[in-house]
Amino acid sequence: MRKFFVSIAATFMVGFSAMADEGMWMLPLLQKLNADAMKDLGCRLTPDQIYSVNHSSLKDAIVIFGGGCTGEMISDKGLLVTNHHCGYSSIQQLSSDEHNYLENGFWAMNSREEIPVPGLSVTFLVNMSDVTEAIEGAASDEERNAIKEALVKAAEEQNPNCEAEVTSFYNNNVHYVIVYKIFKDIRFVGAPPASIGKFGGETDNWMWPRHTGDFSMFRVYAGKDNEPAE
Repeated sequence: MRKFFVSIAATFMVGFSAMADEGMWMLPLLQKLNADAMKDLGCRLTPDQIYSVNHSSLKDAIVIFGGGCTGEMISDKGLLVTNHHCGYSSIQQLSSDEHNYLENGFWAMNSREEIPVPGLSVTFLVNMSDVTEAIEGAASDEERNAIKEALVKAAEEQNPNCEAEVTSFYNNNVHYVIVYKIFKDIRFVGAPPASIGKFGGETDNWMWPRHTGDFSMFRVYAGKDNEPAE
């Protein structure tokens, strides 16, 4: 999950202290440390539009897809787009000799044709809080681990239907409790044939311009209360 947060932070690139054009920007600190630099660099979004715990923001549209890929929410109906190679294993899992979605591609014409993907999850960032002071105050590794466990437990109690973890940054000098909401009812919506989605293979993956239809589409389903549902 750490890869996901780092990828979001890197999107808005650089800056933590006096060197505002270097390093990794932490989402909760954008307003305090990076707002002016963002504006100077041409960013039209405000820090609050990128990360907010009080209303919808960009953080709600960028997700962890599966075990480490990113995805983007592109509709209010749960539609998600990710890279073809990110959806590859799920498409392969659903394929058979009779229905070779990997080789032939697939498009659901309506919601009834969308195919559930067992074991696939999509994870949303809910919030993140700096807990450096609490963790750095520990006198031993044992105490530090106990503090982390207590922080995770408290975060999960405060955020029902969520999971939390303590993640460290800047060579373990800064620590955050990060809360995630994980959805496990994910359905395959469509993708081009692998001959298009993986055209050029790894060679073209590092070239520009590229000539591949490198995308696949899935949908995130929730319960009636818009909370995760199996």
